[in-house]
Amino acid sequence: MAATLPSSAASSPLLLRRSAAPSLSFRRRGRWQRPAARHDACGAQLVLPGARWAPAALPGDNGARGATAAAGEAPYRASEGQGSLWMVFLSTAVAVCGSFEFGTCVGYSAPAQAGIVSDIGLSNSEYGVFGSVLTIGAMIGALTSGRLADILGRKMTMRLAAVIGCFGWLTIYLAKDAMMLYAGRVLLGYCTGVLSYVVPVFISEIAPKDVRGGLATSNQLFICSGCSAAYIIGALLSWRSLVVVGLVPCAILLVGLLFIPESPRWLANIGREKEFRASLQKLRGEDSDISEEATEIKDYIESIRSLPKARIQDLFQSKNIYAVTVGVGLMIFQQLGGINALGFYTSYIFSSAGFSGKLGTILIGIIQIPITFFGALLMDRSGRRALLLVSSSGTFLGCFLTGLSFYFKAQGLYSQLVPTLALCGILVYYAAYSVGMGPVPWVIMSEIFSIDMKAIAGSLVTLVSWIGSFAISYSFNFLMDWNSAGTFFLFSAASLLTVLFVARLVPETKGRTLEEIQESLKAST
Repeated sequence: MAATLPSSAASSPLLLRRSAAPSLSFRRRGRWQRPAARHDACGAQLVLPGARWAPAALPGDNGARGATAAAGEAPYRASEGQGSLWMVFLSTAVAVCGSFEFGTCVGYSAPAQAGIVSDIGLSNSEYGVFGSVLTIGAMIGALTSGRLADILGRKMTMRLAAVIGCFGWLTIYLAKDAMMLYAGRVLLGYCTGVLSYVVPVFISEIAPKDVRGGLATSNQLFICSGCSAAYIIGALLSWRSLVVVGLVPCAILLVGLLFIPESPRWLANIGREKEFRASLQKLRGEDSDISEEATEIKDYIESIRSLPKARIQDLFQSKNIYAVTVGVGLMIFQQLGGINALGFYTSYIFSSAGFSGKLGTILIGIIQIPITFFGALLMDRSGRRALLLVSSSGTFLGCFLTGLSFYFKAQGLYSQLVPTLALCGILVYYAAYSVGMGPVPWVIMSEIFSIDMKAIAGSLVTLVSWIGSFAISYSFNFLMDWNSAGTFFLFSAASLLTVLFVARLVPETKGRTLEEIQESLKAST
């Protein structure tokens, strides 16, 4: 919910402009014979217009090699088709335990509300602080995550976040008063703020280009899975016992990190040559030839070091302002749509509309996972813009139906229809959000910033998302006291504005290399 909340986060500045990652296909490929070509200033080969790559004939092939690649297509690397992706998938599976932990932290407050208010004696406003104070810790985590990941490494940063998460959950479990609850929630917030950055960065640095979109979306999938687990299990357990749901992914993450390699790009960036090659070899397969990819990574990192150090004021230069507007704008509209208000107070919303809070949270938990998985499948097929447009239209409809149910309740109209209308509205909202507005802003944000600006721009976008999350989640109870129907009508209006924003400003990035995206953005400014 930061991807839901800041799912998340910026891709590392160490990503290659042109990925040399292995293909998912394991067919034998010949080396590609190259036509005459020029080279740019960085040494990258430029294909001449109209040139095509032609595979060299191999003994026994009898010419049956398939059609040549389209004009301008990058050649296959020597290591492609020979490696194995099992370590990439294993590493991603371990990393997304952090995403699952993120989801449990966000989803915990909804099913725990009744029990905590009863046992600790919190008022609604005090519980509003408990729900929203998570974002205070998350803002601090977001501000420090980039620096931590660059100094300690991706794995150690995830390990640190998991340890802090364990302390946070134990503090809540042992809480006897509001202050202990707040302290534990702040620790969990710091944990999620760090994970919201480092998990997507780690995945993007180890993943081949042809599966990067799907693997990046797994971050959001597991955030939703964590929320769903908290909703469903929270309906069956007490709020103290529910702490176990948050501790388990932390434990799995701590153990799993012992068996996966560090990001090879981070290792190369700090000059650990031996570990860099060992990590890359492990990710690409023991029989894979990584020499060309390793050389390209090292050459590209050297070109990054030649760039001037990015400053905050550089974000507002004409060459960067469009990307900043798109990235920050998507995060603002993501939060103004009300996702964290619904995430933190789902049970309260259902109860206020006359529907069972426990049953409502269980139904949300059931639909979120398959819908998010469906969105992951569509990410590299239908395109980012299409998903955003459909998703924001759906969140508009969901909030409007929910607002309508509260309006009918306040006016004493269609009293038997009110709970069903609220249920349908909230389920439509969650389904629409999970397929687009949850994961896509983070994917687009990781793609549209130039290499030298990614770290600082990613931190800014993540911070903006957490600030928006705090503002919406803290003010929600006051808005509901003001006018329940009006609150959801405001959220629906924000979703309608999101449709206009996406249609007017957001670029399509599907099927483009990062370099091609940058060229198209320059042409737009």
